[in-house]
Amino acid sequence: MTDIVIAQTTVDDEGKAYEIARAAVEARLAAGVDVDARMTSFYWWKDAVQHEREYRLTFKTTTERVAALEAWVHAQHPYEVPQWTVLPTVGTSQEYLAWVVKETTPR
Repeated sequence: MTDIVIAQTTVDDEGKAYEIARAAVEARLAAGVDVDARMTSFYWWKDAVQHEREYRLTFKTTTERVAALEAWVHAQHPYEVPQWTVLPTVGTSQEYLAWVVKETTPR
């Protein structure tokens, strides 16, 4: 059964965020990508707490396309260990689901 999932990653460069977002849509791996406003992330890295200004990318895709999107994002990503989180959706309208399926179907 086809369903929509939301996948997220972060990058520290606004230009790279826009580049990844646009290319994912052009490749039909995501129907749409939101680039959130700059935020500050705190995390453990190399045995120390780090912080970085980052941009969150939120991809709208299908359960069938999410694995291909993940592989593609990891190949494009500047981080050694990129964040990759996939969230299921609940209560998606049939019209929106149809749009996401249409826009993520390779032509």
